[in-house]
Amino acid sequence: MRWRVPLWLKIVWTVWLLVWAPVYWRQYGLQNFLFFCDLGNVLIGIGLWLESPLIFSWVASGLLLFQTLYTVDFAGALLAGHHIIGGTEYMFDPGLPLPIRLLSLFHVVTPPLLVWAIWRLGYDRRGWKLQTLMAWIVVPVNYFWRPELDVNWARGPFFHEQHAMPGWAYLLGYLIVVPLFVYFPTHLFLDWLSRRWEGRQ
Repeated sequence: MRWRVPLWLKIVWTVWLLVWAPVYWRQYGLQNFLFFCDLGNVLIGIGLWLESPLIFSWVASGLLLFQTLYTVDFAGALLAGHHIIGGTEYMFDPGLPLPIRLLSLFHVVTPPLLVWAIWRLGYDRRGWKLQTLMAWIVVPVNYFWRPELDVNWARGPFFHEQHAMPGWAYLLGYLIVVPLFVYFPTHLFLDWLSRRWEGRQ
């Protein structure tokens, strides 16, 4: 059997998950695993072993933009000393244990890994729909369970509860706006990119 994904990569990601998950659980608690980035880690592990274009397309439609912005902000803070966008301030917090911050570097690894996997395995156009369905399930859970943590910004952007509109209106808007203006455009970009790759083969 010829694998399209190297066996070493599958093993490395699996071992990393076995280290990352219990450390994060102890540091942040169970609700932290409802962050899309953390759910994405597990899905990537499954996708690597199954060599599934659908899983990688699913994860990429939800994470590619946000993880890329994370990387830009982190690189800006690291190289220029200031945060271009915001969201990675905790990576420079000496009060947070260094191993936790090092484990958080998966945010930087995720975008190139997702693009590589889609290049290698192909793009499945159903992916963004699965990501939307997951958001429709997960974000309402985030809204009601441990709302003070604002997981996935279910209560407001950048981990601050918003008060510009009723909470239910913000939640409904989130569930409509993010799929339409993040997941679907990312889907269009990845579909276009995969077609260009196919055209060069």
